[in-house]
Amino acid sequence: MIGHYAAAFERDQGCTEAEWLAWLPGAVRGHALTLTASGGAARVDIDGGVLDLAWHPLPPRQIALVRLPRLAIGFRFTEVDEDARQRFMRYFDLYMQRGGG
Repeated sequence: MIGHYAAAFERDQGCTEAEWLAWLPGAVRGHALTLTASGGAARVDIDGGVLDLAWHPLPPRQIALVRLPRLAIGFRFTEVDEDARQRFMRYFDLYMQRGGG
């Protein structure tokens, strides 16, 4: 199904960790966001449930002479109903979209 978001999945994000951390508060759209003290993880409270995020740097993607930073991001929703998860992720992805068409 197009636009369906599973309860747990992983993806690459084309950004640095600093960019990710700068964008994350806006992408969670007012939901409570808690970053771990050790870094590389966060918790988002969503309608009585939780989204756990975990990330780590990947080797840059290289296209000819261009090197693009990448992060591996893990998403794990717990006790977030299907509708709330879909709404949250549609906004999250729209917010995180950069450039392109």
